[in-house]
Amino acid sequence: MTSVRFTKMHGTGNDYVYVNAAEARVPDASALARRVAPRRTGIGSDGLILVCPSRVAACRMEMYNADGSRGEMCGNGIRCVAKYAYEHGISRDNPMVIETDTGVRTVELEITGGRVTAATVDMGAPVLDGPRIPVDAPGQVVDHPLSVDGTRHVVTCVSMGNPHCIVFGSGIDALPLAEIGPRFEHHPFFPRRVNTEFAEVTAPDDVRIRVWERGSGETLSCGTGACAVVVAGAMTGRMGRRARVRLPGGQLEIDWGDDDHVRMRGDAIEVFEGVVEV
Repeated sequence: MTSVRFTKMHGTGNDYVYVNAAEARVPDASALARRVAPRRTGIGSDGLILVCPSRVAACRMEMYNADGSRGEMCGNGIRCVAKYAYEHGISRDNPMVIETDTGVRTVELEITGGRVTAATVDMGAPVLDGPRIPVDAPGQVVDHPLSVDGTRHVVTCVSMGNPHCIVFGSGIDALPLAEIGPRFEHHPFFPRRVNTEFAEVTAPDDVRIRVWERGSGETLSCGTGACAVVVAGAMTGRMGRRARVRLPGGQLEIDWGDDDHVRMRGDAIEVFEGVVEV
């Protein structure tokens, strides 16, 4: 076996193990994600992110969920990738361009004492067409009735590089998310599974959410999910286009601009470094 150095980081509690793929060979990233993710028998994380070389950007983000499945995009993760790249000398660009499976994204870094403390990501334009999200419905899916195990829900669907289903309501703290989340994730309406956000609007510019992430379960935060909630809230008239999104792990500031791009600001925190055998 080979020793590989890693850094554990989180954005608003959404934590991943980060490995510099330019320095370390990871023969099976999916298997490594499953090894490091368990909270009791592993390092403890929502998955694994490789920081890879790129021909078109400062670096490339390759993201794996806790179950080893590949994720297209991670809003909290990309802030930490930018922090890693800046602080490990991969790039000193600011703004910094990072390649993802959904294209390149621009990240503006907030730097204090040579360390990145927060960042704002241009997440691009939301995808609102059903087959492109993808969901099993044509056109926009806005306040759409959906039966999940016999219970009727009203959902709005958005892709921010990965598919999201937003359910607006109240009393989200009492939801048995471990029971409900998998039923949404594996519902046949979502051909590639789905991330589900249960959102409680407290003001046009303030919303609380809980998140069930496909492949990882309930997480303390989801950056793309926070973006999707604000887009869905604006589309349904429940919210404005700029809002504070409060999650169990912290808060994100989301702005769906007039140029149709969604921008997200949040923290980027290093927890510790270590070595893992692969």
